[in-house]
Amino acid sequence: MPDAGDPHERSETMRKLEEDPPKDLKQWPDDERKYETFGGPEGDHGYEEGPESKLGPSSLTYHDDGSISIDGKKVDNPDDYRGEPIPGGPTDPEASGPDVEKGKEKIAKRGEGEDDGD
Repeated sequence: MPDAGDPHERSETMRKLEEDPPKDLKQWPDDERKYETFGGPEGDHGYEEGPESKLGPSSLTYHDDGSISIDGKKVDNPDDYRGEPIPGGPTDPEASGPDVEKGKEKIAKRGEGEDDGD
């Protein structure tokens, strides 16, 4: 097993993940390998030139109003660029609790065009 702190040493598992990154967080390693650097050491290549580009375009921007733009142009269907809700997060319909309720309120305000000051 490579040293997780050394970006030059990557396991075969991480090399495979770079080829085809999983869409679901549950498919990522949950052992020592989760601390390995995806894409190798920083500075060897640009985002668009390395395996990071498979995670999505570098120019993708999420806006406070819920819209998404790529290269400064708003996309027609922002849902095409959103992943599944993180379990327990504010976008998870099954989640509950005070922090989740506060997050859901923020999301609802954005949809109504209100600014909550954050």
